[in-house]
Amino acid sequence: MRALCWVGVNDLKVEQVPDPGILNPKDAIVRVTMSSVCGSDLHLLGGYVPAMREGDIIGHEFMGEVVEVGSEVRKLQRGDRVVVSSVIGCGGCWHCNQGEWSLCDNSNTDAGLLEKAYGYSGAGIFGYSHAFGGYAGSHAEYIRVPYADNGSFKIPEGVKDESALFVSDAFPTGFMAADMCGIQPGDVVAVWGCGGVGQMAIRSAYLLGASRVIAIDRFPERLEIARTIGQAETLNYEEVDVLEMLKEMTGGRGPDRCIDAVGMEAHTTGVEHLYDKAKQMVRLETDRPAVLRQAIMACRKGGTVSIVGVYGGLLDKFPMGAAMNKALTFRMGQMHAQRYIPHLLDIVQRGEVDPSYLLTHRWPLEKGMEGYTMFKKKTDNCMRVVFTPQEA
Repeated sequence: MRALCWVGVNDLKVEQVPDPGILNPKDAIVRVTMSSVCGSDLHLLGGYVPAMREGDIIGHEFMGEVVEVGSEVRKLQRGDRVVVSSVIGCGGCWHCNQGEWSLCDNSNTDAGLLEKAYGYSGAGIFGYSHAFGGYAGSHAEYIRVPYADNGSFKIPEGVKDESALFVSDAFPTGFMAADMCGIQPGDVVAVWGCGGVGQMAIRSAYLLGASRVIAIDRFPERLEIARTIGQAETLNYEEVDVLEMLKEMTGGRGPDRCIDAVGMEAHTTGVEHLYDKAKQMVRLETDRPAVLRQAIMACRKGGTVSIVGVYGGLLDKFPMGAAMNKALTFRMGQMHAQRYIPHLLDIVQRGEVDPSYLLTHRWPLEKGMEGYTMFKKKTDNCMRVVFTPQEA
Protein backbone atom coordinates (compact mmCIF):
# COMPACT_ATOMS: atom_id res chain seq x y z
CA MET A 1 0.00 0.00 0.00
CA ARG A 2 0.97 3.66 -0.28
CA ALA A 3 1.91 5.56 2.88
CA LEU A 4 3.38 8.94 3.79
CA CYS A 5 6.62 8.25 5.63
CA TRP A 6 9.04 10.29 7.69
CA VAL A 7 12.49 9.92 6.11
CA GLY A 8 14.34 12.69 7.92
CA VAL A 9 13.93 16.13 9.47
CA ASN A 10 11.51 18.13 7.33
CA ASP A 11 11.39 15.35 4.77
CA LEU A 12 8.38 13.16 3.96
CA LYS A 13 7.90 10.77 1.06
CA VAL A 14 5.16 8.48 -0.19
CA GLU A 15 6.50 4.94 -0.19
CA GLN A 16 5.20 1.43 -0.88
CA VAL A 17 4.96 -0.43 2.43
CA PRO A 18 3.46 -3.79 3.44
CA ASP A 19 -0.28 -3.89 4.09
CA PRO A 20 -1.15 -4.17 7.80
CA GLY A 21 -2.57 -7.41 9.15
CA ILE A 22 -4.33 -8.65 12.26
CA LEU A 23 -1.66 -9.25 14.93
CA ASN A 24 -3.95 -9.61 17.94
CA PRO A 25 -7.54 -10.88 18.15
CA LYS A 26 -8.61 -7.44 19.43
CA ASP A 27 -7.31 -5.70 16.27
CA ALA A 28 -9.24 -4.28 13.35
CA ILE A 29 -8.01 -3.15 9.96
CA VAL A 30 -9.43 0.16 8.76
CA ARG A 31 -9.40 1.45 5.21
CA VAL A 32 -8.46 5.10 5.74
CA THR A 33 -10.70 7.53 3.87
CA MET A 34 -9.55 10.76 5.54
CA SER A 35 -6.48 11.59 7.62
CA SER A 36 -5.70 15.10 8.85
CA VAL A 37 -2.48 16.85 9.68
CA CYS A 38 -2.16 18.05 13.28
CA GLY A 39 0.03 20.65 14.94
CA SER A 40 1.71 18.02 17.07
CA ASP A 41 2.85 16.28 13.86
CA LEU A 42 5.04 19.32 13.19
CA HIS A 43 7.11 18.42 16.25
CA LEU A 44 7.91 15.09 14.56
CA LEU A 45 8.60 16.72 11.22
CA GLY A 46 10.97 19.26 12.74
CA GLY A 47 12.99 16.68 14.68
CA TYR A 48 11.86 17.77 18.16
CA VAL A 49 10.76 14.23 19.05
CA PRO A 50 13.97 12.18 18.95
CA ALA A 51 12.42 8.72 18.64
CA MET A 52 11.53 8.83 14.92
CA ARG A 53 13.04 6.30 12.54
CA GLU A 54 13.36 6.51 8.80
CA GLY A 55 10.31 4.97 7.15
CA ASP A 56 7.88 5.62 10.03
CA ILE A 57 4.33 6.31 8.84
CA ILE A 58 2.96 9.46 10.45
CA GLY A 59 -0.59 10.71 11.05
CA HIS A 60 -3.01 10.15 13.94
CA GLU A 61 -6.30 11.94 13.22
CA PHE A 62 -8.40 9.77 10.94
CA MET A 63 -11.57 7.96 9.98
CA GLY A 64 -12.40 5.17 7.59
CA GLU A 65 -14.16 1.88 6.91
CA VAL A 66 -13.62 -1.35 8.82
CA VAL A 67 -12.44 -4.06 6.40
CA GLU A 68 -11.32 -6.81 8.82
CA VAL A 69 -11.78 -7.58 12.51
CA GLY A 70 -10.01 -9.91 14.93
CA SER A 71 -11.79 -12.82 16.58
CA GLU A 72 -12.29 -10.93 19.88
CA VAL A 73 -13.71 -7.73 18.39
CA ARG A 74 -17.37 -7.49 19.42
CA LYS A 75 -18.59 -3.98 18.60
CA LEU A 76 -17.45 -3.67 14.98
CA GLN A 77 -18.05 -5.43 11.72
CA ARG A 78 -16.88 -5.11 8.15
CA GLY A 79 -18.32 -2.08 6.41
CA ASP A 80 -18.75 0.07 9.53
CA ARG A 81 -17.85 3.72 9.02
CA VAL A 82 -15.76 4.71 12.04
CA VAL A 83 -13.80 7.55 13.55
CA VAL A 84 -10.79 6.38 15.54
CA SER A 85 -9.17 7.91 18.60
CA SER A 86 -5.56 8.95 18.07
CA VAL A 87 -4.73 7.61 21.56
CA ILE A 88 -4.69 3.83 22.02
CA GLY A 89 -6.20 2.41 25.21
CA CYS A 90 -6.36 -1.21 26.34
CA GLY A 91 -9.61 -0.74 28.27
CA GLY A 92 -8.53 -3.06 31.09
CA CYS A 93 -5.87 -1.25 33.12
CA TRP A 94 -6.55 0.97 36.13
CA HIS A 95 -6.13 4.21 34.19
CA CYS A 96 -8.45 3.19 31.35
CA ASN A 97 -11.05 2.16 33.93
CA GLN A 98 -10.74 5.65 35.46
CA GLY A 99 -11.36 7.24 32.05
CA GLU A 100 -7.72 8.33 31.82
CA TRP A 101 -7.20 6.71 28.44
CA SER A 102 -4.03 8.57 27.45
CA LEU A 103 -2.33 7.14 30.57
CA CYS A 104 -2.98 3.51 29.59
CA ASP A 105 -0.49 1.12 31.18
CA ASN A 106 -0.47 -1.42 28.34
CA SER A 107 -0.77 0.17 24.90
CA ASN A 108 2.74 1.60 24.66
CA THR A 109 4.67 -1.50 23.68
CA ASP A 110 7.99 0.38 23.74
CA ALA A 111 7.61 2.21 27.04
CA GLY A 112 11.24 2.26 28.17
CA LEU A 113 12.14 5.65 26.70
CA LEU A 114 9.23 7.49 28.31
CA GLU A 115 9.83 5.71 31.60
CA LYS A 116 13.38 7.06 31.59
CA ALA A 117 12.29 10.56 30.55
CA TYR A 118 9.11 10.96 32.60
CA GLY A 119 9.25 8.28 35.29
CA TYR A 120 6.26 6.46 33.78
CA SER A 121 4.95 5.85 30.28
CA GLY A 122 1.58 6.90 28.96
CA ALA A 123 -0.45 5.34 26.18
CA GLY A 124 0.57 4.48 22.68
CA ILE A 125 -0.35 6.98 19.96
CA PHE A 126 -0.75 6.28 16.25
CA GLY A 127 2.10 7.56 14.11
CA TYR A 128 3.81 9.38 16.95
CA SER A 129 7.31 7.92 17.17
CA HIS A 130 8.74 4.93 18.95
CA ALA A 131 8.51 6.76 22.27
CA PHE A 132 4.75 6.24 22.00
CA GLY A 133 4.75 2.65 20.82
CA GLY A 134 6.05 2.88 17.26
CA TYR A 135 2.57 2.37 15.80
CA ALA A 136 2.12 2.96 12.09
CA GLY A 137 0.19 6.16 11.45
CA SER A 138 -2.89 7.01 9.46
CA HIS A 139 -1.43 8.74 6.40
CA ALA A 140 -1.78 5.45 4.57
CA GLU A 141 -4.33 3.44 2.64
CA TYR A 142 -4.91 1.05 5.57
CA ILE A 143 -4.10 1.00 9.28
CA ARG A 144 -4.12 -1.59 12.04
CA VAL A 145 -6.19 -0.43 15.03
CA PRO A 146 -5.28 -2.24 18.29
CA TYR A 147 -7.97 -2.61 20.98
CA ALA A 148 -10.42 -1.68 18.25
CA ASP A 149 -13.55 -1.99 20.39
CA ASN A 150 -12.24 0.76 22.68
CA GLY A 151 -10.94 3.28 20.17
CA SER A 152 -13.19 2.95 17.09
CA PHE A 153 -16.60 4.62 17.11
CA LYS A 154 -19.38 4.16 14.58
CA ILE A 155 -20.33 7.42 12.92
CA PRO A 156 -24.04 8.23 13.21
CA GLU A 157 -26.19 8.46 10.12
CA GLY A 158 -26.34 11.96 8.75
CA VAL A 159 -22.90 12.99 10.00
CA LYS A 160 -20.70 13.72 7.00
CA ASP A 161 -17.11 12.50 6.82
CA GLU A 162 -15.68 16.03 6.96
CA SER A 163 -17.40 16.61 10.31
CA ALA A 164 -16.71 13.20 11.85
CA LEU A 165 -12.99 13.31 11.03
CA PHE A 166 -12.13 15.96 13.61
CA VAL A 167 -13.89 14.05 16.38
CA SER A 168 -10.81 11.80 16.21
CA ASP A 169 -8.46 14.35 17.77
CA ALA A 170 -8.99 18.11 17.37
CA PHE A 171 -12.49 18.26 18.87
CA PRO A 172 -11.85 15.97 21.87
CA THR A 173 -8.55 17.73 22.57
CA GLY A 174 -10.23 21.13 22.51
CA PHE A 175 -13.15 19.85 24.57
CA MET A 176 -10.83 18.30 27.16
CA ALA A 177 -8.95 21.61 27.36
CA ALA A 178 -12.18 23.36 28.29
CA ASP A 179 -13.39 20.52 30.51
CA MET A 180 -10.20 20.60 32.58
CA CYS A 181 -10.82 24.28 33.27
CA GLY A 182 -13.79 23.53 35.50
CA ILE A 183 -15.71 26.39 33.90
CA GLN A 184 -18.34 28.06 36.06
CA PRO A 185 -21.23 30.23 34.81
CA GLY A 186 -19.94 33.70 34.07
CA ASP A 187 -16.32 32.67 33.58
CA VAL A 188 -14.04 34.41 31.11
CA VAL A 189 -11.80 31.95 29.24
CA ALA A 190 -8.66 32.95 27.32
CA VAL A 191 -7.41 30.60 24.60
CA TRP A 192 -3.91 30.88 23.16
CA GLY A 193 -3.73 29.47 19.61
CA CYS A 194 -6.44 29.60 16.95
CA GLY A 195 -5.49 26.46 15.04
CA GLY A 196 -7.78 23.45 14.93
CA VAL A 197 -7.50 22.58 18.62
CA GLY A 198 -7.80 26.20 19.71
CA GLN A 199 -10.92 26.67 17.59
CA MET A 200 -12.48 23.61 19.18
CA ALA A 201 -11.48 24.81 22.65
CA ILE A 202 -13.29 28.07 21.96
CA ARG A 203 -16.48 26.27 20.92
CA SER A 204 -16.20 23.86 23.83
CA ALA A 205 -15.73 26.63 26.40
CA TYR A 206 -19.09 28.07 25.37
CA LEU A 207 -20.69 24.62 25.42
CA LEU A 208 -19.52 24.24 29.02
CA GLY A 209 -20.89 27.56 30.17
CA ALA A 210 -18.30 30.29 29.61
CA SER A 211 -19.77 33.77 29.29
CA ARG A 212 -16.86 35.16 27.26
CA VAL A 213 -13.95 33.65 25.34
CA ILE A 214 -10.92 35.67 24.31
CA ALA A 215 -8.74 34.13 21.58
CA ILE A 216 -5.08 35.03 21.02
CA ASP A 217 -3.10 34.48 17.80
CA ARG A 218 -1.24 36.46 15.13
CA PHE A 219 -2.81 35.23 11.89
CA PRO A 220 -5.71 37.48 10.81
CA GLU A 221 -7.59 34.71 9.00
CA ARG A 222 -7.55 32.45 12.09
CA LEU A 223 -8.61 35.29 14.34
CA GLU A 224 -11.45 36.02 11.92
CA ILE A 225 -12.68 32.43 12.16
CA ALA A 226 -12.48 32.63 15.96
CA ARG A 227 -14.61 35.80 15.81
CA THR A 228 -17.18 34.80 13.22
CA ILE A 229 -17.67 31.09 13.87
CA GLY A 230 -16.37 30.83 17.42
CA GLN A 231 -17.97 34.09 18.63
CA ALA A 232 -14.79 34.92 20.51
CA GLU A 233 -13.22 38.28 21.21
CA THR A 234 -9.75 38.32 19.67
CA LEU A 235 -6.28 39.70 20.28
CA ASN A 236 -3.38 39.79 17.81
CA TYR A 237 -0.28 39.48 19.98
CA GLU A 238 1.86 41.17 17.31
CA GLU A 239 -0.27 44.29 17.62
CA VAL A 240 -1.06 44.58 21.34
CA ASP A 241 0.42 43.76 24.74
CA VAL A 242 -1.61 40.65 25.54
CA LEU A 243 -1.20 40.81 29.31
CA GLU A 244 -2.25 44.45 29.49
CA MET A 245 -5.21 43.91 27.16
CA LEU A 246 -6.46 40.88 29.10
CA LYS A 247 -6.37 42.91 32.30
CA GLU A 248 -8.23 45.76 30.62
CA MET A 249 -10.85 43.43 29.11
CA THR A 250 -11.54 41.80 32.49
CA GLY A 251 -11.65 44.90 34.67
CA GLY A 252 -8.16 44.31 36.02
CA ARG A 253 -8.96 40.83 37.33
CA GLY A 254 -7.62 38.60 34.55
CA PRO A 255 -9.26 35.63 32.81
CA ASP A 256 -10.70 32.96 35.11
CA ARG A 257 -9.41 30.11 32.93
CA CYS A 258 -6.48 30.09 30.50
CA ILE A 259 -5.94 27.43 27.83
CA ASP A 260 -2.58 26.74 26.16
CA ALA A 261 -3.44 25.15 22.80
CA VAL A 262 0.02 25.78 21.32
CA GLY A 263 2.78 23.86 23.11
CA MET A 264 6.46 23.39 22.52
CA GLU A 265 6.95 25.50 19.39
CA ALA A 266 5.21 28.64 20.61
CA HIS A 267 5.92 31.89 18.79
CA THR A 268 6.05 35.28 20.45
CA THR A 269 7.64 38.65 19.80
CA GLY A 270 10.83 40.42 20.79
CA VAL A 271 13.78 39.18 22.79
CA GLU A 272 11.80 36.39 24.47
CA HIS A 273 11.22 34.61 21.15
CA LEU A 274 14.85 35.00 20.05
CA TYR A 275 16.02 33.67 23.43
CA ASP A 276 13.78 30.58 23.30
CA LYS A 277 14.51 29.89 19.63
CA ALA A 278 18.27 30.05 20.14
CA LYS A 279 18.21 27.81 23.22
CA GLN A 280 15.97 25.28 21.49
CA MET A 281 18.17 25.16 18.38
CA VAL A 282 21.25 24.25 20.42
CA ARG A 283 19.20 21.91 22.67
CA LEU A 284 19.70 23.94 25.84
CA GLU A 285 15.94 23.72 26.23
CA THR A 286 13.63 21.36 24.38
CA ASP A 287 10.44 23.46 24.34
CA ARG A 288 9.57 27.12 23.75
CA PRO A 289 7.14 27.98 26.57
CA ALA A 290 6.18 31.56 25.64
CA VAL A 291 2.44 30.83 25.68
CA LEU A 292 2.62 28.97 28.97
CA ARG A 293 4.46 31.88 30.57
CA GLN A 294 1.80 34.29 29.32
CA ALA A 295 -1.06 32.09 30.50
CA ILE A 296 0.43 31.91 34.00
CA MET A 297 1.00 35.64 34.20
CA ALA A 298 -2.42 36.50 32.73
CA CYS A 299 -4.61 34.12 34.74
CA ARG A 300 -6.48 35.64 37.65
CA LYS A 301 -5.54 34.73 41.20
CA GLY A 302 -7.00 31.35 42.07
CA GLY A 303 -7.69 30.58 38.42
CA THR A 304 -6.96 27.54 36.28
CA VAL A 305 -4.39 26.98 33.53
CA SER A 306 -5.29 24.13 31.17
CA ILE A 307 -2.56 22.74 28.90
CA VAL A 308 -3.22 20.59 25.82
CA GLY A 309 -0.46 22.00 23.63
CA VAL A 310 2.17 19.24 23.54
CA TYR A 311 5.36 19.62 25.56
CA GLY A 312 8.16 17.11 25.35
CA GLY A 313 10.89 17.95 27.79
CA LEU A 314 12.41 20.86 29.71
CA LEU A 315 11.42 24.52 29.93
CA ASP A 316 13.44 27.60 30.80
CA LYS A 317 12.31 30.74 32.65
CA PHE A 318 9.18 29.05 33.99
CA PRO A 319 7.37 31.54 36.31
CA MET A 320 6.85 29.13 39.18
CA GLY A 321 6.76 31.95 41.70
CA ALA A 322 3.78 33.55 40.00
CA ALA A 323 1.99 30.21 39.73
CA MET A 324 2.48 29.38 43.41
CA ASN A 325 1.79 32.80 44.87
CA LYS A 326 -1.33 33.27 42.72
CA ALA A 327 -2.60 29.85 43.88
CA LEU A 328 -3.16 28.66 40.31
CA THR A 329 -4.52 25.22 39.46
CA PHE A 330 -2.84 23.38 36.59
CA ARG A 331 -4.60 20.69 34.54
CA MET A 332 -2.95 19.11 31.53
CA GLY A 333 -2.42 15.99 29.47
CA GLN A 334 -2.78 14.13 26.23
CA MET A 335 -6.49 13.87 25.54
CA HIS A 336 -8.66 11.05 26.82
CA ALA A 337 -10.49 10.69 23.52
CA GLN A 338 -12.47 7.56 24.38
CA ARG A 339 -14.09 9.48 27.25
CA TYR A 340 -15.32 12.25 24.97
CA ILE A 341 -15.89 10.93 21.44
CA PRO A 342 -19.39 9.44 21.93
CA HIS A 343 -20.64 12.71 23.48
CA LEU A 344 -19.02 14.80 20.76
CA LEU A 345 -20.51 12.67 17.98
CA ASP A 346 -23.91 13.39 19.54
CA ILE A 347 -23.13 17.12 19.56
CA VAL A 348 -22.14 17.00 15.89
CA GLN A 349 -25.20 14.94 14.97
CA ARG A 350 -27.47 17.49 16.68
CA GLY A 351 -25.81 20.28 14.71
CA GLU A 352 -24.54 22.15 17.77
CA VAL A 353 -20.98 22.14 16.40
CA ASP A 354 -19.85 21.23 12.90
CA PRO A 355 -16.04 20.96 12.90
CA SER A 356 -15.85 20.61 9.10
CA TYR A 357 -14.78 24.26 8.76
CA LEU A 358 -11.35 23.20 9.98
CA LEU A 359 -10.80 21.44 6.65
CA THR A 360 -9.33 23.98 4.24
CA HIS A 361 -7.34 21.75 1.86
CA ARG A 362 -8.17 18.22 0.68
CA TRP A 363 -5.28 16.51 -1.07
CA PRO A 364 -3.94 13.06 -2.04
CA LEU A 365 -1.02 11.50 -0.15
CA GLU A 366 1.32 12.40 -3.00
CA LYS A 367 1.07 16.06 -1.94
CA GLY A 368 2.00 15.17 1.64
CA MET A 369 5.22 17.16 1.91
CA GLU A 370 3.60 20.13 0.22
CA GLY A 371 0.63 19.86 2.57
CA TYR A 372 2.77 19.80 5.69
CA THR A 373 4.89 22.70 4.45
CA MET A 374 1.77 24.77 3.83
CA PHE A 375 0.37 23.78 7.22
CA LYS A 376 3.62 24.65 9.00
CA LYS A 377 4.00 28.02 7.29
CA LYS A 378 0.24 28.71 7.47
CA THR A 379 0.06 29.93 3.90
CA ASP A 380 -3.03 30.06 1.68
CA ASN A 381 -5.25 30.46 4.78
CA CYS A 382 -4.48 26.85 5.70
CA MET A 383 -6.15 25.57 8.86
CA ARG A 384 -5.98 21.80 8.26
CA VAL A 385 -4.84 19.75 5.27
CA VAL A 386 -6.73 16.48 4.98
CA PHE A 387 -5.28 13.61 2.96
CA THR A 388 -7.50 11.14 1.12
CA PRO A 389 -5.32 8.01 0.78
CA GLN A 390 -7.81 6.22 -1.47
CA GLU A 391 -7.56 8.98 -4.08
CA ALA A 392 -4.48 9.14 -6.28
